[in-house]
Amino acid sequence: MVQNSINTLVTSRCSVFCGSNDWSRRSSGPVKEAYVFIGGQRLCLCAYGGRVASFGGPCKISRRTGLRVHAGWLFKGNDKESELDASCEHSERANEDILMFFFELDLATRVQYALNLEQYEVAQQLRNKLTEVESEVIKLRESRRGSASKSEAQDMAISILRLRADLQNAIESESYSRAAELRDEITKLEAKSLAASVKAQAYENANYSFRLGQKVKHKVFGYRAVICGMDPMCCESKSWIDSANIDKLTRGPDQPFYQVLVDMQEDPNLLVAYVAEENLLAPDKQDTDRFDHPYASFLFYGMDGAGDFIPIKQLREKYSQPRHELPYDPLDDENGKDA
Repeated sequence: MVQNSINTLVTSRCSVFCGSNDWSRRSSGPVKEAYVFIGGQRLCLCAYGGRVASFGGPCKISRRTGLRVHAGWLFKGNDKESELDASCEHSERANEDILMFFFELDLATRVQYALNLEQYEVAQQLRNKLTEVESEVIKLRESRRGSASKSEAQDMAISILRLRADLQNAIESESYSRAAELRDEITKLEAKSLAASVKAQAYENANYSFRLGQKVKHKVFGYRAVICGMDPMCCESKSWIDSANIDKLTRGPDQPFYQVLVDMQEDPNLLVAYVAEENLLAPDKQDTDRFDHPYASFLFYGMDGAGDFIPIKQLREKYSQPRHELPYDPLDDENGKDA
């Protein structure tokens, strides 16, 4: 937050002082309009006379008379004039999901290592722990995905049949107040059942534009990323959806969302983001440039000839995704290159 209000302004000659006495820039000349953008206590951007200057300390501008002032935030975040930046799509849920996946892989590796050393008691203890973790992960995954919605819809369908039988009995016994209550309960349950069925169907018939391991670029924020997970619709909390302005997207929350690893060279703080399909773009040409992320070596074998990452078998099984094969080009053989 900006602690002090803008009580500045410059007239026909503009003098700007930044910081105490660390350094300053002065500029003079005719000024028609002055724009002061405040990004925080330690950063200021001033545009005047068609020129732009930025300063690294608290800004203090001497006051004169007769100027119009346009004040705003330095970082708008995107071309839609939103004040959001890339951090709005950071997802603790997605990061937790990836870390739990790491934990499963690590336990499975330890079980195999103990068996190789013929440490069967240790292997059994690890296997029991792995079973517990897998059960919890499955429950957590089903609560976010269509499996739970499908079983939930089936349970509600059975409940609706029972309530209808009770409704018929109430009508035959002329208990009309009870019948009215049962009718309202059936109506509410039918609405919930329909919503659960729609969600379950969305998971079964999901159609993704991007695949695991594919390098992408964020349409709004511009950073490079790689796909490491996918949902047919947004599985985040209502508070996250509101803070990320998901409802303002063209397709809203009812579109595929992707867990993406963000290139550390471009944004070292974001790490894992949860991004709507409409906000992602495939590169126009093969992206074989270096990509840095601490999770990449655990989730992928490496890069293929097109520069995309090759997901490990367990990751493909987690999302029921087929192995991606590069199209065969006979010219690659003639040129001595791998297809």
